[in-house]
Amino acid sequence: MPVMMNIAPVRAFKDNYIWVLQDDAGQAAVVDPGEAQPVIDYLREKGLTLTAILITHHHPDHVGGVPRLLETHDVPVFGPGSERVPGMTAPLGQGDRAELEAMGLSFEVLDIPGHTAGHIAYVGHGVLFSGDTLFAAGCGKVFEGTPAQMHDSLSKLAALPPETQIYCGHEYTEANLRFAAQVEPDNQAIQQRLETVAAQRRNDEVTLPSTIALELETNVFLRGGSESVKQHAEQHAGRRLDSPVDVFGTVRAWKDGR
Repeated sequence: MPVMMNIAPVRAFKDNYIWVLQDDAGQAAVVDPGEAQPVIDYLREKGLTLTAILITHHHPDHVGGVPRLLETHDVPVFGPGSERVPGMTAPLGQGDRAELEAMGLSFEVLDIPGHTAGHIAYVGHGVLFSGDTLFAAGCGKVFEGTPAQMHDSLSKLAALPPETQIYCGHEYTEANLRFAAQVEPDNQAIQQRLETVAAQRRNDEVTLPSTIALELETNVFLRGGSESVKQHAEQHAGRRLDSPVDVFGTVRAWKDGR
């Protein structure tokens, strides 16, 4: 039988999303709880019991709430095995699985380094928790890896089934699309998506989840192989770019410099 699961956003800080997975039995798991209080409030409001914590990478705005949650909830903490995560009980890497037994859920783990050296993603049940690697219409900054690593990680995610729903760590969609429209001004899909998202944000609506299919159409960081992105990246760089990795690195540096 299919697993019944609802995924809801809990807002934290300025633009973070903590994702809450919940089932019909009142069980819940949270992804990247950078703050504890918003999670505590949501669980209480909905009458949910926390059963697991999933972490994608070690940055404080993704793990900061873990210690306080563990004070009152004795639950497993899944996370990247090569990074320091408070309270981690289940260190994971490529090919491992995060088994949320209380909820009957199982997620495959993918290594996606670049933003951080040990960043992981969780994939399963038609959804992807991508942390700060793949954003809606964008990608994370390359803090601990190389452009080649980040390009490889994004390529790995881009190869997932097109209907896969993407739940990332921040509400950056409108800003990302405005940059994408600068990089690829002739892409009508980007223009149309920007209009939709801008209207959503005027109403303070959540712009997620996205899908792999939508990202392949509108995310310039996944489109380094397209002639349009390549040409505009070369114009910006003032030189020829010989590979999709070169295009990605140029576009990432372009956005970093804005």
